[in-house]
Amino acid sequence: MRGFILLLIVALLSSCSSHYQAPVSDRTKKNTGYHRVARGETVYSIAWIYGLDYRALARWNGVSRSYAIYPGQVLRLKAPHKKKTSAHRSTPKSTAKAKTTRRPSTVSRPSKQSNKPRQSNNKPVVSTKIRRWLWPARGKLIRGFSRTDSGKKGIAIAGRSGQSVIAAAAGKVVYSGDGLLRYGKLIIIKHNNTYLSAYAHNRRLLAKEGASVRQGQKIAEMGRSGTDRTMLHFEIRKDGKPVNPLYYLPKK
Repeated sequence: MRGFILLLIVALLSSCSSHYQAPVSDRTKKNTGYHRVARGETVYSIAWIYGLDYRALARWNGVSRSYAIYPGQVLRLKAPHKKKTSAHRSTPKSTAKAKTTRRPSTVSRPSKQSNKPRQSNNKPVVSTKIRRWLWPARGKLIRGFSRTDSGKKGIAIAGRSGQSVIAAAAGKVVYSGDGLLRYGKLIIIKHNNTYLSAYAHNRRLLAKEGASVRQGQKIAEMGRSGTDRTMLHFEIRKDGKPVNPLYYLPKK
């Protein structure tokens, strides 16, 4: 009888704990090699949940610089393997022949021209360097960053419902919605070709996708969407990889 009562207590506790909604929304998704695009997803949001550089994701899938994708499309999440061809093996012979018939300066000229488009793609959309970052919200820091814990790829700031959430730096809103599982209502801002920042668990989103925002501009209202308490989850990513926001934000 006593054993039966203990088993009943354990079952009740486990059932209660299953309803607890822990703030693990910043967990990146496991990379299985491919991803089928769902409605509302963008190159930026997909790259975000897998911890990838959006430029690399677009390049691997032949997506143009407009980054347009469609629901149902299957995207590769890893770089494709390069296949060796017979033409590649014959390159040294053709190169040697070219050297005997043309000047070196003539041979090098096309390669310089072909490098120009790649350089133009790396121009930032806002600025080459962010001089300073701002805290995205006022409040107590309740969770820090961890490189090893997949559930702590940003910081959490406690606050009250409806409190202002501001852009930590100027940039362009590349995602504004609630389509990312466990992030709640989320905004992602692209600051330049290196840095993006994210603002999760909002009650209300004020900045629309595609809008340019100023540093310090109010972009959302703090809430508890996708978490168990009112808070702001804030991330900074450098080339697609999460970095510690406290290394960039001013000391309090």
